[in-house]
Amino acid sequence: MLFFLALAIAVLAVAGRFALNASPAGGDRIARIKIDGVIATDPARLKAIVDLGEDDQVKAVIIAINSPGGTTAGGEELYEAVMRLREKKPVVAVVAELGASAAYMTAIASDRIFARRLSIVGSIGVLYQHLDASKLLGTIGIDLDKVATGPLKAEPDLDEPMNPLVRASMQSMIDDSFQWFVDIVSERRGIPRPQTLALADGRIVTGRQGLEAKLIDAIGGEAEAISWLETEKTVAADLPVYTYYPQPKQGWFDMGDFLGQSARSALGLPATGPIALDGLVSLWQVEPAL
Repeated sequence: MLFFLALAIAVLAVAGRFALNASPAGGDRIARIKIDGVIATDPARLKAIVDLGEDDQVKAVIIAINSPGGTTAGGEELYEAVMRLREKKPVVAVVAELGASAAYMTAIASDRIFARRLSIVGSIGVLYQHLDASKLLGTIGIDLDKVATGPLKAEPDLDEPMNPLVRASMQSMIDDSFQWFVDIVSERRGIPRPQTLALADGRIVTGRQGLEAKLIDAIGGEAEAISWLETEKTVAADLPVYTYYPQPKQGWFDMGDFLGQSARSALGLPATGPIALDGLVSLWQVEPAL
């Protein structure tokens, strides 16, 4: 009996999630795209943004951000997609707790950025982390060797410190990505490049500090963003707001995820596993990969 009771509750919970996220059959509306967690390239998310540009019933788009950033390519994908979208309809970004690095890169593509006074924004920069386990491997008697076509192939190696040639190569790649990041922040935020460079030392700031530095436009959340859309873009404030990405999974697959996440939460574990990132990242902090 307890099992069937729990199953019935789970079914009702999933059905409720579908009802809350379902889009109306017709009528004008405001779309919401959520950018949560670590950012990476995502074909489904990209398609959702592109489709919004062609949907005449969507009168404006809210980019709801709560992310520490992610891969540089993922941030670039979002930046360019939002830039194309705002050519067709108004787009506002709303930062919740966190909108840093690649997430901030996403936000600057919008028409206006809102954040809470104590939200965290900024962290303009790029990084590449290398784990040097040479001392550990030497202690336990493991030596890695390889045959490669050039001195930079498959470098840096886990079993040795980064040599100057490899470091110079990595630094060149990071600098190239960083210069582009600084350029778009300067252009989109209307901040002179020298001033942008002074802000682009990787620092994070509160929303209030970000407002003073012109990194954001206003203090507020979704309600304030909708009010601005009404005042400045003549978008009706009483339009319903629907989340277009991410969409809930359909059927029993969603129930499996829901039950699995509930079980993990009951054990004090995160709802989903960690994401390991290889390559260049524009991220506030890099979590250890397990």
